[in-house]
Amino acid sequence: MKAGKSTVVLVAVLTLLIAASGGWFAQKGMARAAGDDFQAQLLEEVVERIGRHYVDDLEVGDLYKAAVEGVVGRLGDPNSRFLEAADWENVRIRTEGEYGGVGLEVMDRDGYITVVAPIPGTPGARAGLRPGDRIVEVDGESVEGWATDQAVGLLRGRPGTSVRIGVRRLGVVPVMPFEVTRAVIQVPSAPFTMLLEGGIGYVPVNIFNGTTVEEVRSAIDSLSAEGMSSLVLDLRNNRGGLLDEGVGLTDLFLDPDLDIVEIRGRASRPEVYRSQRDQSYPSLPVVVLIGPSSASAAEILAGALQDHDRALLIGATTFGKGSVQSLFPLSGGNVLKLTTARWFTPSGRSIQKERSAQLALRENGAVTLQGDVVERPDLDEKPRFASVGGRLLRGGGGIVPDLWVMQDTLTDDERDAVRATIFSAGGEFFATLAGWALQYIQEHPGLGPSFAVTEADLRSFHADLVERGANVAFDDLLRARRYVEYHMESEIALQAWDDQGRFGRRSGTDAQLRKAVELLTAARSQEELFALAGTPFSVVRPSEEELGGGEGVANAR
Repeated sequence: MKAGKSTVVLVAVLTLLIAASGGWFAQKGMARAAGDDFQAQLLEEVVERIGRHYVDDLEVGDLYKAAVEGVVGRLGDPNSRFLEAADWENVRIRTEGEYGGVGLEVMDRDGYITVVAPIPGTPGARAGLRPGDRIVEVDGESVEGWATDQAVGLLRGRPGTSVRIGVRRLGVVPVMPFEVTRAVIQVPSAPFTMLLEGGIGYVPVNIFNGTTVEEVRSAIDSLSAEGMSSLVLDLRNNRGGLLDEGVGLTDLFLDPDLDIVEIRGRASRPEVYRSQRDQSYPSLPVVVLIGPSSASAAEILAGALQDHDRALLIGATTFGKGSVQSLFPLSGGNVLKLTTARWFTPSGRSIQKERSAQLALRENGAVTLQGDVVERPDLDEKPRFASVGGRLLRGGGGIVPDLWVMQDTLTDDERDAVRATIFSAGGEFFATLAGWALQYIQEHPGLGPSFAVTEADLRSFHADLVERGANVAFDDLLRARRYVEYHMESEIALQAWDDQGRFGRRSGTDAQLRKAVELLTAARSQEELFALAGTPFSVVRPSEEELGGGEGVANAR
């Protein structure tokens, strides 16, 4: 007999018991006297008694899992997690950047495992699999109704082995067979590069995995060969990744033996990462674009380049994920991901944004057309720091840009309408959007980059939303029309022309990129770039009194 509602309640009660046990035992005068061994023995006894005597049949393993999750949850730290073996494998793949597979991004859509996009250059893309294809068979076995993770497990395997995939495609009646040879799949850090007007190179860096430094170095070298005279690094969609790759990419732009990041923890002495080699591009003016989705290793890169006056930062304050997670292997292939330290920039700024500030941002921040929730700049509230060249910097969590440039924001009415449509529909909005965009592309065979979404298209999309069970009124969709159309057009461009096509579609409304291009076109050096942006070098460094003094104020080397 499977565990029912009463079992769920029991698990929740046990979780609360374990989470609160320290305080309970202290009240009884037992915890300190009994010690850790007693606590562990008591937990084992409770679980054993429940497993043997509780009125309903249940899995004892579920009780232990609930207890572990309750203990980790007691920390109140969203970055500390207990990872089961399967979850850890997915994390490893995303960060290490390589695995044996076919190179398909898939999701569960309408009960089918559906191809969202084949990764360019991978076996799945070369075999002709397309966005919208429904995977119904793997090696002759039906996978209809399977969870996505189950099917993905069959698609992965040793590089060089083959897998047979059966696909249902819109407009094709029989199941289409594909035989694909697995290969080592690299998730690209920089999915594309472009040389913009005026010799300005553009490199988006979306993740720090095992290949990031080499990818970006190769991209910059290729753009230089095409005549690049200045560079935009776009970190706005970069949630972080491997620390070593973030440090390594920073090293490309700094002279030797300069501080990049300092790690301070409770259980160890402070550790400082420094640049190791001569910088690769000493005369190249650099702008780094940052925003609320820039986090972790992306913030280390941005903060170090800002502190050392090596890049002008444009955009909005970053996420503020400045904590270090250590991975502790556990039995059964499980892993404990635990926050053990915090990151500080060379000038002494803490990257970590307090959780209360992150929650307040969600409630009070401005919502952009892109869907980002951004901090409203109030620099007087932020502590003051100085760069190597004496430029005034701001702390207070996250990396504050040198030049605030807000993307187009929604009005209060539009924001309320977005919450009534997108937020109320949850994942159904974007799942419906992906399928609708594929259908739109098939119905417009001569589609060009200047296409425009009409009100008839909005009605068609709304009908698909309703058909999927989303409770969205068409009037609300119309009120949120600018936001909805932006994402409809972006999704169409992505599915029709990949990341580079979506970039081309969005770039015309990208105020932050436009400002970067404007300044880089006018500036002949990094120092001139700072002056044009209104953050020039200072002849006399600000004193500690001017900076506010206090703990954590330090000078970059």
